[in-house]
Amino acid sequence: MNKVHGMFIVIEGLDGAGLSTQAGLLNDYFLKKSKNVLLTKEPTNGLIGGLIKAGLKNEWKTDNITLQTLYSADRAHHLATEIEPALKKNIIVICDRYVLSTLAFGTLDVPLQYLKQINSMFRKPDITLIFDVHPKISIERIKRSRYSVEMFETEQKLTQIRKNYQSLKNYFPNSFLIDANNPAEQVFKDMVKIIDKKVY
Repeated sequence: MNKVHGMFIVIEGLDGAGLSTQAGLLNDYFLKKSKNVLLTKEPTNGLIGGLIKAGLKNEWKTDNITLQTLYSADRAHHLATEIEPALKKNIIVICDRYVLSTLAFGTLDVPLQYLKQINSMFRKPDITLIFDVHPKISIERIKRSRYSVEMFETEQKLTQIRKNYQSLKNYFPNSFLIDANNPAEQVFKDMVKIIDKKVY
């Protein structure tokens, strides 16, 4: 684990698993410990990330290979402009979604080997936390939190994506599956237990 150049922590899982909530809580946890921390996410809020988000909402039409290639382009820019500079300053980076999201979601329509290839040169996370949630719970939470449903958010698709995440749990070293069916407070405790063993 790279102690000299900060630490790269990635949070993964289905929509509705509480990724953004837990990423925010982890950010606050580090700040209380007086650690330098950067909270970021993918797709980014940049130009390429905006194209991806619009595509997910069906605001413009493209094929699946183009969409997945955009994800990788967004990631390359994200690494070059935000993640790598922060790590070089010894900052802890928390990223809400990363390569495993591309592999888990993207393989519904695009060959896994292609997705692995176009993401093969990117930095490996120091810690990957995969929040595992049942698709029915995922959909209930999505409906409570917002009005629109994106292209991947059907129970059938989410069931397959969940299986994909489970099969990818050893794709990166130091990856951990966390039961996100539990209340947010319990999920946070489970996450911190893992983080404390690895960071301190």
